[in-house]
Amino acid sequence: MTFDDIFQAQLDQLKQDGNYRYFKELERKAGKFPRAANHTDEGVTDVTVWCSNDYLGMGQHPKVIGAMQEAVERCGTGAGGTRNISGTNHDHLLLERELADLHGKESALLFTSGYVSNWTSLSTLGAKIPNAVILSDAGNHASMIEGVRHSKADKVIWKHNDTDDLDRKLAALGDRPKIVAFESVYSMDGDIAPIEEIVEVCEKHGAFSYIDEVHAVGMYGPRGGGVTEERGLAHRIDLIEGTLGKAFGCVGGYVTGSSAMCDFIRSFGSGFIFTTALPPAVAAAARTSIAHLKESSTEREGQKRQVAYLRKKLDAAGIPHMMNESHIVPVMIKDPVKTRMISDYLMDMYGIYVQPINYPTVPKGTERLRFTPSPFHSDADIDHLVMALSELWKQCAVSHAVA
Repeated sequence: MTFDDIFQAQLDQLKQDGNYRYFKELERKAGKFPRAANHTDEGVTDVTVWCSNDYLGMGQHPKVIGAMQEAVERCGTGAGGTRNISGTNHDHLLLERELADLHGKESALLFTSGYVSNWTSLSTLGAKIPNAVILSDAGNHASMIEGVRHSKADKVIWKHNDTDDLDRKLAALGDRPKIVAFESVYSMDGDIAPIEEIVEVCEKHGAFSYIDEVHAVGMYGPRGGGVTEERGLAHRIDLIEGTLGKAFGCVGGYVTGSSAMCDFIRSFGSGFIFTTALPPAVAAAARTSIAHLKESSTEREGQKRQVAYLRKKLDAAGIPHMMNESHIVPVMIKDPVKTRMISDYLMDMYGIYVQPINYPTVPKGTERLRFTPSPFHSDADIDHLVMALSELWKQCAVSHAVA
Protein backbone atom coordinates (compact mmCIF):
# COMPACT_ATOMS: atom_id res chain seq x y z
CA MET A 1 0.00 0.00 0.00
CA THR A 2 1.42 3.41 -0.97
CA PHE A 3 1.12 6.56 1.09
CA ASP A 4 -1.44 7.88 -1.37
CA ASP A 5 -3.46 4.70 -0.84
CA ILE A 6 -3.45 5.39 2.90
CA PHE A 7 -4.51 8.98 2.31
CA GLN A 8 -7.28 8.01 -0.09
CA ALA A 9 -8.68 5.26 2.14
CA GLN A 10 -9.20 7.71 4.99
CA LEU A 11 -10.64 10.36 2.68
CA ASP A 12 -13.09 7.78 1.31
CA GLN A 13 -14.15 6.95 4.86
CA LEU A 14 -14.79 10.64 5.54
CA LYS A 15 -17.01 10.80 2.47
CA GLN A 16 -18.87 7.63 3.46
CA ASP A 17 -19.54 9.07 6.92
CA GLY A 18 -20.80 12.33 5.43
CA ASN A 19 -18.02 14.35 7.08
CA TYR A 20 -15.85 15.18 4.06
CA ARG A 21 -15.49 18.93 3.62
CA TYR A 22 -16.30 20.28 0.17
CA PHE A 23 -15.17 23.84 -0.49
CA LYS A 24 -17.11 26.15 -2.76
CA GLU A 25 -15.12 28.51 -4.98
CA LEU A 26 -16.50 31.89 -4.00
CA GLU A 27 -15.45 35.42 -4.89
CA ARG A 28 -16.47 38.16 -2.48
CA LYS A 29 -17.79 41.36 -4.04
CA ALA A 30 -16.68 44.56 -2.36
CA GLY A 31 -19.61 46.89 -1.83
CA LYS A 32 -22.15 44.11 -2.43
CA PHE A 33 -21.81 41.99 0.72
CA PRO A 34 -23.36 39.47 1.40
CA ARG A 35 -23.37 38.74 -2.34
CA ALA A 36 -20.61 36.59 -3.83
CA ALA A 37 -19.80 34.95 -7.13
CA ASN A 38 -19.91 31.14 -7.14
CA HIS A 39 -17.48 29.64 -9.65
CA THR A 40 -18.31 26.17 -10.99
CA ASP A 41 -17.52 24.16 -14.10
CA GLU A 42 -20.87 25.30 -15.49
CA GLY A 43 -20.06 28.98 -15.07
CA VAL A 44 -20.44 31.78 -12.52
CA THR A 45 -23.59 32.48 -10.53
CA ASP A 46 -24.46 34.95 -7.79
CA VAL A 47 -25.15 33.64 -4.29
CA THR A 48 -26.00 35.14 -0.92
CA VAL A 49 -23.55 34.21 1.83
CA TRP A 50 -25.21 33.25 5.12
CA CYS A 51 -22.30 31.88 7.16
CA SER A 52 -19.61 34.56 7.00
CA ASN A 53 -17.79 35.57 10.17
CA ASP A 54 -17.37 39.05 8.70
CA TYR A 55 -20.33 39.70 10.95
CA LEU A 56 -20.68 43.43 10.35
CA GLY A 57 -19.45 43.63 6.77
CA MET A 58 -16.40 45.65 7.83
CA GLY A 59 -14.31 43.83 5.21
CA GLN A 60 -15.97 46.02 2.60
CA HIS A 61 -16.18 49.28 4.56
CA PRO A 62 -14.81 52.17 2.45
CA LYS A 63 -12.68 53.53 5.29
CA VAL A 64 -11.12 50.12 5.93
CA ILE A 65 -10.42 49.52 2.25
CA GLY A 66 -8.97 53.01 1.94
CA ALA A 67 -6.66 52.51 4.91
CA MET A 68 -5.30 49.30 3.43
CA GLN A 69 -4.75 50.89 0.03
CA GLU A 70 -2.95 53.86 1.57
CA ALA A 71 -0.69 51.60 3.61
CA VAL A 72 0.20 49.46 0.58
CA GLU A 73 1.24 52.59 -1.29
CA ARG A 74 3.26 53.70 1.73
CA CYS A 75 4.82 50.42 2.92
CA GLY A 76 4.36 47.83 0.18
CA THR A 77 2.57 44.51 0.49
CA GLY A 78 4.51 42.48 3.07
CA ALA A 79 6.14 42.85 6.47
CA GLY A 80 9.46 41.49 5.27
CA GLY A 81 9.78 38.79 7.90
CA THR A 82 9.41 38.28 11.62
CA ARG A 83 9.22 41.28 13.91
CA ASN A 84 12.37 40.04 15.62
CA ILE A 85 14.40 40.18 12.39
CA SER A 86 12.73 42.62 10.02
CA GLY A 87 11.67 45.10 12.67
CA THR A 88 8.38 46.06 14.23
CA ASN A 89 6.51 48.23 11.78
CA HIS A 90 5.01 51.47 13.06
CA ASP A 91 1.54 50.24 12.00
CA HIS A 92 1.91 47.18 14.23
CA LEU A 93 2.53 49.35 17.26
CA LEU A 94 -0.34 51.68 16.46
CA LEU A 95 -2.68 48.70 16.17
CA GLU A 96 -1.46 47.19 19.45
CA ARG A 97 -2.12 50.49 21.21
CA GLU A 98 -5.61 50.59 19.67
CA LEU A 99 -6.31 47.06 20.91
CA ALA A 100 -4.98 47.75 24.41
CA ASP A 101 -7.27 50.78 24.58
CA LEU A 102 -10.24 48.76 23.28
CA HIS A 103 -9.98 46.36 26.23
CA GLY A 104 -8.68 48.81 28.84
CA LYS A 105 -5.38 46.95 29.18
CA GLU A 106 -1.76 48.08 29.49
CA SER A 107 -0.56 46.28 26.40
CA ALA A 108 -1.43 44.07 23.43
CA LEU A 109 0.45 41.65 21.18
CA LEU A 110 -0.37 40.82 17.55
CA PHE A 111 -0.36 37.40 15.90
CA THR A 112 -1.04 36.18 12.37
CA SER A 113 -4.39 34.62 13.33
CA GLY A 114 -6.70 34.00 16.26
CA TYR A 115 -5.71 30.33 16.13
CA VAL A 116 -2.05 31.23 16.49
CA SER A 117 -2.68 33.72 19.29
CA ASN A 118 -4.52 31.07 21.35
CA TRP A 119 -2.09 28.29 20.52
CA THR A 120 0.99 30.38 21.28
CA SER A 121 -0.27 32.12 24.40
CA LEU A 122 -1.69 29.07 26.16
CA SER A 123 1.28 26.89 25.23
CA THR A 124 3.73 29.55 26.47
CA LEU A 125 1.90 30.23 29.73
CA GLY A 126 1.50 26.53 30.47
CA ALA A 127 5.10 25.67 29.60
CA LYS A 128 6.91 28.58 31.24
CA ILE A 129 4.97 29.02 34.49
CA PRO A 130 6.47 26.44 36.88
CA ASN A 131 4.07 23.69 38.02
CA ALA A 132 1.15 25.35 36.21
CA VAL A 133 -2.12 23.58 35.55
CA ILE A 134 -4.58 24.72 32.88
CA LEU A 135 -8.30 24.32 33.48
CA SER A 136 -10.05 24.31 30.09
CA ASP A 137 -13.79 24.59 29.47
CA ALA A 138 -15.11 21.44 27.79
CA GLY A 139 -16.45 23.52 24.90
CA ASN A 140 -13.23 25.36 24.06
CA HIS A 141 -12.05 25.87 20.49
CA ALA A 142 -9.47 23.60 18.87
CA SER A 143 -6.85 26.36 19.00
CA MET A 144 -7.11 26.48 22.79
CA ILE A 145 -7.05 22.69 23.07
CA GLU A 146 -3.90 22.54 20.95
CA GLY A 147 -2.26 25.28 22.99
CA VAL A 148 -2.93 23.39 26.21
CA ARG A 149 -1.68 20.13 24.68
CA HIS A 150 1.50 21.72 23.32
CA SER A 151 2.30 23.33 26.68
CA LYS A 152 2.67 19.86 28.26
CA ALA A 153 1.26 21.39 31.45
CA ASP A 154 -1.16 19.39 33.54
CA LYS A 155 -4.69 19.98 32.35
CA VAL A 156 -8.14 19.71 33.88
CA ILE A 157 -11.33 19.82 31.82
CA TRP A 158 -14.29 21.43 33.54
CA LYS A 159 -17.91 21.03 32.47
CA HIS A 160 -19.04 23.57 29.91
CA ASN A 161 -20.04 26.83 31.63
CA ASP A 162 -20.39 25.00 34.98
CA THR A 163 -18.92 27.29 37.63
CA ASP A 164 -19.63 24.83 40.47
CA ASP A 165 -17.52 22.21 38.70
CA LEU A 166 -14.79 24.80 38.10
CA ASP A 167 -14.87 25.81 41.76
CA ARG A 168 -14.46 22.22 42.94
CA LYS A 169 -11.61 21.51 40.56
CA LEU A 170 -9.75 24.70 41.42
CA ALA A 171 -10.07 23.95 45.13
CA ALA A 172 -8.57 20.49 44.61
CA LEU A 173 -5.40 22.00 43.11
CA GLY A 174 -4.30 23.83 46.23
CA ASP A 175 -1.56 26.43 45.78
CA ARG A 176 -0.46 25.42 42.29
CA PRO A 177 -0.48 28.20 39.64
CA LYS A 178 -3.84 27.85 37.90
CA ILE A 179 -4.89 29.16 34.46
CA VAL A 180 -8.61 29.10 33.63
CA ALA A 181 -9.28 29.18 29.88
CA PHE A 182 -12.75 29.78 28.45
CA GLU A 183 -14.63 31.66 25.75
CA SER A 184 -17.26 34.39 25.85
CA VAL A 185 -19.35 33.43 22.80
CA TYR A 186 -19.11 29.78 21.75
CA SER A 187 -19.30 29.79 17.99
CA MET A 188 -21.25 26.61 17.24
CA ASP A 189 -24.08 26.78 19.81
CA GLY A 190 -23.91 30.56 20.15
CA ASP A 191 -24.17 30.39 23.95
CA ILE A 192 -22.47 32.98 26.15
CA ALA A 193 -20.44 32.06 29.22
CA PRO A 194 -21.43 33.19 32.74
CA ILE A 195 -18.35 35.39 32.77
CA GLU A 196 -18.92 37.20 36.05
CA GLU A 197 -19.43 33.96 37.94
CA ILE A 198 -16.33 32.43 36.33
CA VAL A 199 -14.26 35.49 37.24
CA GLU A 200 -15.46 35.35 40.83
CA VAL A 201 -14.39 31.71 41.09
CA CYS A 202 -11.00 32.57 39.56
CA GLU A 203 -10.51 35.42 42.03
CA LYS A 204 -11.53 33.18 44.94
CA HIS A 205 -8.76 30.70 44.09
CA GLY A 206 -6.14 33.14 42.79
CA ALA A 207 -6.38 31.72 39.27
CA PHE A 208 -5.25 33.48 36.09
CA SER A 209 -8.30 34.16 33.88
CA TYR A 210 -7.92 33.71 30.11
CA ILE A 211 -10.91 34.51 27.87
CA ASP A 212 -11.29 34.04 24.13
CA GLU A 213 -13.50 36.84 22.74
CA VAL A 214 -12.99 36.16 19.03
CA HIS A 215 -16.71 35.87 18.25
CA ALA A 216 -17.56 38.89 20.42
CA VAL A 217 -15.05 41.65 19.68
CA GLY A 218 -16.65 44.36 17.57
CA MET A 219 -20.06 42.85 18.28
CA TYR A 220 -20.78 43.61 21.94
CA GLY A 221 -20.21 46.52 24.27
CA PRO A 222 -20.58 50.26 23.58
CA ARG A 223 -17.20 50.33 21.78
CA GLY A 224 -17.09 46.75 20.50
CA GLY A 225 -14.82 45.48 23.25
CA GLY A 226 -16.79 42.24 23.53
CA VAL A 227 -18.99 40.68 26.16
CA THR A 228 -16.43 41.54 28.85
CA GLU A 229 -16.89 45.23 28.02
CA GLU A 230 -20.68 44.90 27.74
CA ARG A 231 -20.85 43.41 31.24
CA GLY A 232 -18.22 45.69 32.77
CA LEU A 233 -15.80 42.85 33.48
CA ALA A 234 -12.79 43.50 31.25
CA HIS A 235 -10.71 44.97 34.08
CA ARG A 236 -11.14 41.75 36.07
CA ILE A 237 -9.84 39.45 33.28
CA ASP A 238 -6.10 38.80 33.17
CA LEU A 239 -5.88 38.03 29.45
CA ILE A 240 -8.39 38.87 26.72
CA GLU A 241 -7.73 37.21 23.37
CA GLY A 242 -9.39 38.27 20.14
CA THR A 243 -9.28 38.25 16.37
CA LEU A 244 -9.11 40.80 13.58
CA GLY A 245 -10.60 38.32 11.11
CA LYS A 246 -14.27 38.31 12.08
CA ALA A 247 -16.24 41.43 13.05
CA PHE A 248 -13.27 43.68 12.24
CA GLY A 249 -13.18 42.31 8.70
CA CYS A 250 -9.41 41.77 8.33
CA VAL A 251 -7.05 38.99 9.45
CA GLY A 252 -4.91 38.34 12.50
CA GLY A 253 -5.18 37.63 16.21
CA TYR A 254 -4.06 39.27 19.42
CA VAL A 255 -3.89 39.10 23.19
CA THR A 256 -4.22 41.97 25.64
CA GLY A 257 -3.30 42.26 29.29
CA SER A 258 -0.50 43.57 31.47
CA SER A 259 2.71 44.85 29.92
CA ALA A 260 4.69 42.13 31.68
CA MET A 261 2.41 39.36 30.41
CA CYS A 262 2.50 40.55 26.79
CA ASP A 263 6.29 40.93 26.93
CA PHE A 264 6.53 37.43 28.46
CA ILE A 265 4.59 35.88 25.55
CA ARG A 266 6.50 38.02 23.03
CA SER A 267 9.80 36.83 24.46
CA PHE A 268 9.05 33.12 24.87
CA GLY A 269 6.23 32.30 22.44
CA SER A 270 7.52 30.42 19.40
CA GLY A 271 4.32 31.17 17.47
CA PHE A 272 5.21 34.84 17.69
CA ILE A 273 8.99 34.70 17.45
CA PHE A 274 9.33 32.50 14.38
CA THR A 275 6.55 33.64 12.06
CA THR A 276 6.32 36.44 9.52
CA ALA A 277 4.47 39.45 10.89
CA LEU A 278 1.16 40.74 9.57
CA PRO A 279 1.57 43.05 6.57
CA PRO A 280 1.49 46.71 7.65
CA ALA A 281 -1.48 47.27 5.33
CA VAL A 282 -3.51 44.69 7.26
CA ALA A 283 -2.58 46.37 10.53
CA ALA A 284 -3.61 49.77 9.19
CA ALA A 285 -6.94 48.44 7.94
CA ALA A 286 -7.67 46.64 11.21
CA ARG A 287 -6.87 49.73 13.26
CA THR A 288 -9.26 51.76 11.12
CA SER A 289 -11.99 49.16 11.55
CA ILE A 290 -11.56 49.04 15.33
CA ALA A 291 -11.51 52.83 15.63
CA HIS A 292 -14.69 53.07 13.54
CA LEU A 293 -16.58 50.50 15.63
CA LYS A 294 -15.50 52.23 18.84
CA GLU A 295 -17.51 55.23 17.66
CA SER A 296 -20.30 53.69 15.59
CA SER A 297 -23.07 51.44 16.91
CA THR A 298 -24.99 51.50 13.60
CA GLU A 299 -23.53 48.21 12.40
CA ARG A 300 -24.19 46.40 15.69
CA GLU A 301 -27.76 47.68 15.92
CA GLY A 302 -28.51 46.66 12.33
CA GLN A 303 -27.06 43.23 12.91
CA LYS A 304 -29.11 42.66 16.07
CA ARG A 305 -32.28 43.64 14.24
CA GLN A 306 -31.68 41.11 11.45
CA VAL A 307 -30.87 38.32 13.92
CA ALA A 308 -34.17 38.98 15.69
CA TYR A 309 -36.05 39.09 12.38
CA LEU A 310 -34.55 35.78 11.23
CA ARG A 311 -35.47 34.08 14.50
CA LYS A 312 -39.02 35.46 14.26
CA LYS A 313 -39.46 34.14 10.71
CA LEU A 314 -38.00 30.73 11.62
CA ASP A 315 -40.44 30.47 14.52
CA ALA A 316 -43.35 31.40 12.26
CA ALA A 317 -42.29 28.71 9.78
CA GLY A 318 -41.94 26.07 12.49
CA ILE A 319 -38.21 25.57 11.87
CA PRO A 320 -36.46 24.90 15.19
CA HIS A 321 -33.32 26.82 15.96
CA MET A 322 -31.07 26.71 18.99
CA MET A 323 -31.91 29.59 21.31
CA ASN A 324 -29.06 31.67 22.70
CA GLU A 325 -28.17 35.25 23.61
CA SER A 326 -25.79 35.78 20.71
CA HIS A 327 -25.81 36.61 17.01
CA ILE A 328 -25.34 32.98 15.93
CA VAL A 329 -28.43 31.09 14.74
CA PRO A 330 -27.88 27.30 14.56
CA VAL A 331 -30.54 25.24 12.80
CA MET A 332 -30.13 21.64 13.94
CA ILE A 333 -30.27 18.83 11.37
CA LYS A 334 -28.54 16.07 13.41
CA ASP A 335 -27.48 14.02 10.41
CA PRO A 336 -24.32 14.65 8.37
CA VAL A 337 -25.72 13.41 5.05
CA LYS A 338 -28.93 15.43 5.36
CA THR A 339 -26.96 18.50 6.46
CA ARG A 340 -24.81 18.28 3.34
CA MET A 341 -27.83 17.60 1.15
CA ILE A 342 -29.77 20.62 2.43
CA SER A 343 -26.69 22.81 2.07
CA ASP A 344 -26.25 21.71 -1.55
CA TYR A 345 -29.94 22.21 -2.36
CA LEU A 346 -29.91 25.70 -0.87
CA MET A 347 -26.95 26.61 -3.07
CA ASP A 348 -28.09 24.94 -6.29
CA MET A 349 -31.80 25.74 -6.15
CA TYR A 350 -32.00 29.02 -4.23
CA GLY A 351 -28.58 30.73 -4.50
CA ILE A 352 -28.06 30.49 -0.72
CA TYR A 353 -24.61 29.59 0.60
CA VAL A 354 -24.37 28.10 4.08
CA GLN A 355 -21.64 25.59 4.88
CA PRO A 356 -22.71 22.41 6.73
CA ILE A 357 -21.22 22.02 10.19
CA ASN A 358 -20.35 18.37 10.83
CA TYR A 359 -18.01 16.30 13.00
CA PRO A 360 -15.34 16.98 14.25
CA THR A 361 -16.31 20.66 14.48
CA VAL A 362 -19.40 19.55 16.41
CA PRO A 363 -20.15 16.19 18.10
CA LYS A 364 -21.73 13.47 15.97
CA GLY A 365 -25.50 13.70 16.06
CA THR A 366 -25.48 17.50 16.43
CA GLU A 367 -24.84 18.41 12.78
CA ARG A 368 -26.27 21.77 11.83
CA LEU A 369 -26.50 24.77 9.56
CA ARG A 370 -25.07 27.87 11.23
CA PHE A 371 -26.55 31.18 10.10
CA THR A 372 -24.95 34.55 10.85
CA PRO A 373 -27.19 37.42 9.70
CA SER A 374 -25.42 40.71 9.07
CA PRO A 375 -26.74 44.28 8.88
CA PHE A 376 -26.50 43.89 5.09
CA HIS A 377 -28.92 40.96 4.84
CA SER A 378 -32.22 42.54 3.90
CA ASP A 379 -35.65 41.46 5.13
CA ALA A 380 -36.20 40.09 1.61
CA ASP A 381 -33.02 38.00 1.94
CA ILE A 382 -34.32 36.54 5.19
CA ASP A 383 -37.76 35.87 3.74
CA HIS A 384 -36.15 34.04 0.81
CA LEU A 385 -33.96 31.97 3.14
CA VAL A 386 -36.84 30.91 5.37
CA MET A 387 -39.01 30.06 2.37
CA ALA A 388 -36.25 27.85 0.96
CA LEU A 389 -35.62 26.17 4.30
CA SER A 390 -39.33 25.49 4.72
CA GLU A 391 -39.53 23.76 1.37
CA LEU A 392 -36.47 21.63 2.01
CA TRP A 393 -37.49 20.88 5.59
CA LYS A 394 -40.60 19.16 4.32
CA GLN A 395 -38.84 17.32 1.49
CA CYS A 396 -36.01 15.97 3.64
CA ALA A 397 -38.23 14.98 6.58
CA VAL A 398 -35.72 16.39 9.04
CA SER A 399 -36.40 15.71 12.71
CA HIS A 400 -37.81 18.84 14.34
CA ALA A 401 -36.39 18.06 17.77
CA VAL A 402 -33.70 20.38 19.06
CA ALA A 403 -31.03 19.01 21.35
